[in-house]
Amino acid sequence: MVDINLNIAHPEKNESANEVLEDEEAESLFDYKLGEEVDGETLGLDGGVFEITGGSDRAGFPMRKDTPGIGRHKVLIKSGTGLRQNREGRRVRRTVAGNTIYEETAQVNLKVVDEGSGLFEEDETGEDDAGDESDESEA
Repeated sequence: MVDINLNIAHPEKNESANEVLEDEEAESLFDYKLGEEVDGETLGLDGGVFEITGGSDRAGFPMRKDTPGIGRHKVLIKSGTGLRQNREGRRVRRTVAGNTIYEETAQVNLKVVDEGSGLFEEDETGEDDAGDESDESEA
């Protein structure tokens, strides 16, 4: 049983949504790489086009775009994904996940490229109404 959590961001609206793909829908994402575009129908959504921007495996190791393949790799890095801070000239060997989605991938980050699904329209009306009422009662 394979479950993949999707974090879908809509940069133009400054909103995000979470979805969970199970079994066959999750397996349809296998072999996609970071930076590739995915059709919303593949994800079980109404439509739209999404770009894969990141993710992590079951143990929390981040996916790195410049690390090819599946599984974990120990890479020598100077900056970027998988390294918090660094002094100039310092290189550190870190374990990161490859850039390809596979069975052990737990989370995938997506960005909306072409909006076609009602994913954000439904969330927007529900959240804005509830959010405005709670803000007024606090003031």
